Amino acid sequence: MRFSCLALGALAAAGAAHAEEVVPSRLAGHAVLPALTLVVPPADAPRDAWISGKFTGTARNDQPYSAPADTGAALGNRPTGLSLPFIGQPVQGFSGLALERAPDGSFYVLTDNGFGTRRNSGDALLSFHRIAPDWDAGTVERRETVFLRDPDRVVPFRIVNEATETRYLTGGDFDPESIQVVGDSIWLGDEFGPFLIRATLDGRVTGVFDTLLDGAPVRSPDNPALQVPAEAGTDWRSQRSGGYEGMALNPETGRLWALLEKPLVGEGGAPEGDFLRLLEFDPQVAAWTGASLRFPLGEGASAIGDINFIDATRALVIERDGGEGDPSLACADPAAPAPDCFPVPARVKRIVLIDTANPADDGTVSRIASIDLMAIEDPDGNARLKTAAAAQLDRFTFPFQTIENVVRVDDTHILVVNDNNLPFSTGRQLDQAAANEFILLDVPELLDATLPPS
Repeated sequence: MRFSCLALGALAAAGAAHAEEVVPSRLAGHAVLPALTLVVPPADAPRDAWISGKFTGTARNDQPYSAPADTGAALGNRPTGLSLPFIGQPVQGFSGLALERAPDGSFYVLTDNGFGTRRNSGDALLSFHRIAPDWDAGTVERRETVFLRDPDRVVPFRIVNEATETRYLTGGDFDPESIQVVGDSIWLGDEFGPFLIRATLDGRVTGVFDTLLDGAPVRSPDNPALQVPAEAGTDWRSQRSGGYEGMALNPETGRLWALLEKPLVGEGGAPEGDFLRLLEFDPQVAAWTGASLRFPLGEGASAIGDINFIDATRALVIERDGGEGDPSLACADPAAPAPDCFPVPARVKRIVLIDTANPADDGTVSRIASIDLMAIEDPDGNARLKTAAAAQLDRFTFPFQTIENVVRVDDTHILVVNDNNLPFSTGRQLDQAAANEFILLDVPELLDATLPPS
């Protein structure tokens, strides 16, 4: 058993201490969608959408595949083997899985804003997909791609494609990071606002909703309502890239629970604590209920990646650090990265089971159990891709910077998918852009775990 100091401290203060147990996981299936998977934009989309990623450098670049991509300075500036801009729209960057599946059994999965920021993603069209992993073949079938659009001018601010008739939305407008299906509507959680966005199953936006906490608006530095200068803790409280990374649908109440990726900040920009806000929204009346909970970050974690309920009170949460790559290849000196090592390797990549039924007095939920995505058993040899490592390891790892998708498949299995940040992340290999990897994990002990009687 391993203890999470932050979670245990919060629960002990409320008189309900519980030790979080780390339980095993086994790789039951592995399917791969290649990193460079592109689709053509809709026929009525602006010509600008045919070449995506033109603004990821310091100046505009219209020449396809002319600018080699790398991991950036924080992760060693290692080349990823791909070059920008792309011909077509990338399918990559999966940042949310819906609880409800399509009638044919396929999963709804969301592509995020494009290339990471509002500034560089104005030519990346926002989309979601229906996908189906084939565990026997190790492949992933994309059955449908739906592009988001705002022909009815519902979005309350000027969008990139404002002057067009169909008004396709781009990563210059929103950064969608979470997705749920409620009836005949798609609900998306955005980081820029942070907003909740409602759309039809064919992508037409029907609502955009501000975030409210204790009756007051919660904004990020990227909220279009703000002007420079804007003060942390006063004008904005949600950190940049700290909006709705996860959003869960409660299968009993039908309510949405939106989970911020990072702690809110107070005056001066200091985080309010080592916990994340979980806010309840009623899609039937399109309003925040005022209910909120706190998710306590575990030791070494800096953010979450996704949340999905498995029953009326228990939910799966991905929590992570910002590293990528196998720790066995950690650079001796992170400040002096080399081509053959990871300066900031992946160390904290977990899926935590929480219980929301009996929170502490301050709203802190209970952490029940977790699995370590850096120590997955693979006795059947189901892994389809090799991992760069200093020695042959007896485990399967998921060593990606951003892991942003988890959903229960059945009574014993969960599906986990990475966000590959195309073309800027590696992880599996030192100099190769990360693919979109789908892993099926056999985790009966995790899904059966409950809090002990008080």
